Amino acid sequence: MKLSVIILNYNVRYFLELCLKSVEAAIANIDAEIIVIDNNSPDDSCDMVKQLFPAVKLIENKENLGFSKGNNIGVAKAKGDYLCILNPDTVVAEDTFTKLIKFTDSKENLGIVGCQLIDGKGKFLPESKRNIPTPKVSLKKVLGSTNDYYANHLSSEDTGKVDVLVGAFMWLKKEVYEAVGGFDEDYFMYGEDIDLSYKIVKAGYYNFYFGNTTVIHYKGESTLKDSKYAKRFYGAMQIFYKKHFKQNLIFNAVVWIGIKIAQFMRKNPEDEDVTLNKCYLYSNDFDTVEQLPKPLQSEATIQGNVESNSMIVYDFELLKASIVMADMKQKSKQENIVFRFLLKNSKFIIGSDSATNRGEVLHF
Repeated sequence: MKLSVIILNYNVRYFLELCLKSVEAAIANIDAEIIVIDNNSPDDSCDMVKQLFPAVKLIENKENLGFSKGNNIGVAKAKGDYLCILNPDTVVAEDTFTKLIKFTDSKENLGIVGCQLIDGKGKFLPESKRNIPTPKVSLKKVLGSTNDYYANHLSSEDTGKVDVLVGAFMWLKKEVYEAVGGFDEDYFMYGEDIDLSYKIVKAGYYNFYFGNTTVIHYKGESTLKDSKYAKRFYGAMQIFYKKHFKQNLIFNAVVWIGIKIAQFMRKNPEDEDVTLNKCYLYSNDFDTVEQLPKPLQSEATIQGNVESNSMIVYDFELLKASIVMADMKQKSKQENIVFRFLLKNSKFIIGSDSATNRGEVLHF
């Protein structure tokens, strides 16, 4: 088998459905399997998977075991030569995996490959490619300078070597994952992707950022920025430094400052509600969306220009994910544009405009 897609889920049933539909389309011509590990979600995620995706291998944990242990359980069941560690709050393009197979099959000493991630507003996520967060780099980031934290020697569209990739999307050979012991289970959530990336670099492999394919990552679903997040994140960084660097007073100060700053800066100005003046529906199904904002303009094809302060609804029955993502990136340059997806054979519209709060699901 060529590929195993590993998806660790916790309590994001509707985003998981969207993710799985995109993955199914992306593996249509690949010898692949999908493994979903559910960390005891209180919603109906597992029932949804059983009903709508019977071919998916579902592992139901009886408690929330965290990111590292949950993914390790899934990888232990995987049969693919390659692994794709994938968040449930993501959308992959139809050609994402085929492009990565072509790219990585010719590489020697390959570690992790990451790709271009955008958020629910179509904006590039700079954490798609990062440098090793040394104490000096971390201190600069806390003080507001991210030049050394992110791998800015590459543009979002470039491809090249980087040190650290993000756990929302990690592509690597299973044998490499196993060679370094997989995710370190000392981490419950946050930091494990940095740790795995660094372990692989130290083992002599090369990590790559591949900018020729795009994946949507709805950050607010898996990374809620509250005080608990701040403590867990900086606690994870403490684990990382104890394992890989000499502990020092500077880093302890960075951790303390970081927690305090995160507690005061949880509200992002970009996450303010947008007053919508118009809605564009790109669909052939015009009868099931009476709850959409008015005035509503329905089109069967994507338009180049839209008004600011608008909602755009893409119908995945009509449009490919790769076309949608390209359009999102283009329209995200306009002021106050929000995006929603109408899923194939589903009766809800979904999207997220925030990196700090849950997304929105509109049933109809």
